Amino acid sequence: MAQGSKNSYSNKQKRMASHIEQSAKRRGRSTKTAERIAWATVNKRTGGAKGKKSSRSKGGARRKTTSRARSRTRSRSRSR
Repeated sequence: MAQGSKNSYSNKQKRMASHIEQSAKRRGRSTKTAERIAWATVNKRTGGAKGKKSSRSKGGARRKTTSRARSRTRSRSRSR
């Protein structure tokens, strides 16, 4: 794949870049600058083409243990 190719980006990322680019153009930026700003913003928000990150963690929700629960497990292991 050639440098600068946008083929590995998802459709959502391409749409996001398009909207950002249009916004930058409305604010008076040149086409080239608007495109650069758009893709830099997409990369910052999503992690780039290969690192498509979601807002959720992949491991699921972690269960928090309270200090009381930790002290119970410690006392059990010490008594054995």
